Amino acid sequence: MTPHQIASTHINKLESELTLKRQCELLGISKSAAYYDPVPVSSEDLTLMKFIDKNHTDFPSYGTRTMSHQLTLDVGYQVGRKRTSTLMENMGIEAIYPKPRLSFNNKPHSVFPYLLKDVLIIKPNHVWSSDITYIRMKYGFLYLVVFMDWYARYILSWKLSDSLKTDFCLTAANQALTINLPNIINVDQGVQFTDEQMIAIWQNQNIKISMDHKGRCFDNIFTERFWRTLKYEEVYLKDYQTITKANQSIGEYINKYNTRRLHSSLGYKTPAQIYYNLG
Repeated sequence: MTPHQIASTHINKLESELTLKRQCELLGISKSAAYYDPVPVSSEDLTLMKFIDKNHTDFPSYGTRTMSHQLTLDVGYQVGRKRTSTLMENMGIEAIYPKPRLSFNNKPHSVFPYLLKDVLIIKPNHVWSSDITYIRMKYGFLYLVVFMDWYARYILSWKLSDSLKTDFCLTAANQALTINLPNIINVDQGVQFTDEQMIAIWQNQNIKISMDHKGRCFDNIFTERFWRTLKYEEVYLKDYQTITKANQSIGEYINKYNTRRLHSSLGYKTPAQIYYNLG
């Protein structure tokens, strides 16, 4: 997340007992970030963001240098690395490969170990995972969070948002828990998943928390595969005109994915058949 996104998510200018300066210090951001007034995204930037999204889906190891060269080829004019970096950061996108421990999350937060190395997942609700992705629209963009059962590839809950504030992730987490409880929840170290309220949701149910290593998509491989499937079978085929249209269409797709889409890795059954043991 950008410093401005962290500020809009976590700073309380009206009711906090801490001064604005102290809140910024604790979050690891400058005071100016708290006063930032977001500028509407230009149509040119939206076009570039659409290319970034597709390129990242196809080639997730692209860093800002390679992405800027790819964008230059895509649009036919020079796109600088700095501009590319800014757009990728605004989209919550970073290259996926082992690298130094850098992160968009500058806020001090709890870090939990990755618990899934060499773990054999043998039943539904053994391991759940969650992640967030960028969803392009005709005139803007949204963010989508899902909670998935790893064994069945079943999407337990999902939620769209027009910002990266933590609220929509909390809502989706609580919706998933109305279905069942996992033994382990695997998430990344983003601000939304290290938020105290999010951590409390799992700890209050005695659910073990596993966190991905920074920049390692293979720590959350099944969710990454779902993003690719969703984008090529749904998002890239549509130009959502409104949030309502996006919500309706993506909801219909996820329902089809759960109940009708066959998976060879599941013995040509659907996620719902495996999750609910429908035979």
